[in-house]
Amino acid sequence: MRYLLALLALLVVAAVAALFYWRHAQRAGAAQDDGADVQALYQAGRALPQGPLRVYHLGHSLVGRDMPAMLAQLAGQGHDYALQLGWGTALREHHQGREAIAGFDQENATPRYRDAHQALASGEYDAFVMTEMVRLQDAIQYKESRLYAGKWAAEAAAGNPAGQVFLYESWHALDDQPDWLSRLPDDLETMWKPGLLWPAARAAGKPVWLIPVGQVMARLVAEAEARGGIAELASREDLFGRSPDGTLDPIHPNDLGVYLVALTHYAVLYGQSPVGLPHELMRADGSPADAPSPELARRMQEVVWEVVSTNPLTGL
Repeated sequence: MRYLLALLALLVVAAVAALFYWRHAQRAGAAQDDGADVQALYQAGRALPQGPLRVYHLGHSLVGRDMPAMLAQLAGQGHDYALQLGWGTALREHHQGREAIAGFDQENATPRYRDAHQALASGEYDAFVMTEMVRLQDAIQYKESRLYAGKWAAEAAAGNPAGQVFLYESWHALDDQPDWLSRLPDDLETMWKPGLLWPAARAAGKPVWLIPVGQVMARLVAEAEARGGIAELASREDLFGRSPDGTLDPIHPNDLGVYLVALTHYAVLYGQSPVGLPHELMRADGSPADAPSPELARRMQEVVWEVVSTNPLTGL
């Protein structure tokens, strides 16, 4: 019995050590992945759409129902979309299917829902946009982000070889450490690119283009806070929601934030400046969204284009 207990203890120690080594290797692999082997994929540039797009969105509440609906209004007649959402759902759980997705029934109770695997296999979508759960560091360490970003990108490329694949770079919570604003550029370089973008492009055998919402937010917030405000946008908190008692929601955007996200998607997907687009839009349920003032809307649109048009990973 003593021998068996000792052997069991050794097996447990070995298993823990193996798990530690695997996680360390995953983190180290992501940190050291500079994408050198996939850079050539991006050199040929990107064919920009000549008409309306059919877009498939895969994600969670930072996609939500309102952002794709606002994007459709910005794009105009002919734009169409479908989606699959969950509560903070990782790419891995989306890949595993309905039973693995928390909040599946609630989030997908919309005519815009379509099973992700079925949608991509149909080949009917010009653009596939995916994002990962937050906290992103946890997703990379525990949810196999590198593997599943690759699986989804490869699946999209196989379903429609002429279609394009996009990664929506989101943001971390305002109360997450270190400082929210200073972290956004670093997170792109240390997590989004090595943890998702490069593995996805590698698996797809084609560029996976970046929708750099986090970088747009960083540029706009830095300017607003340095200037003492841009119209009604005084600080980062003004892009985020509040509960009925006024408590700040540190992760979910309000209508102003959703509008900014939709503008960034429009600029990247269509390859066009969003300057001059409408700013009074409707939510997915048909109710009017809280609109930015004309002054703020204009500066939002300008900042989006400044960021998007100068980042080579957008293909513009």
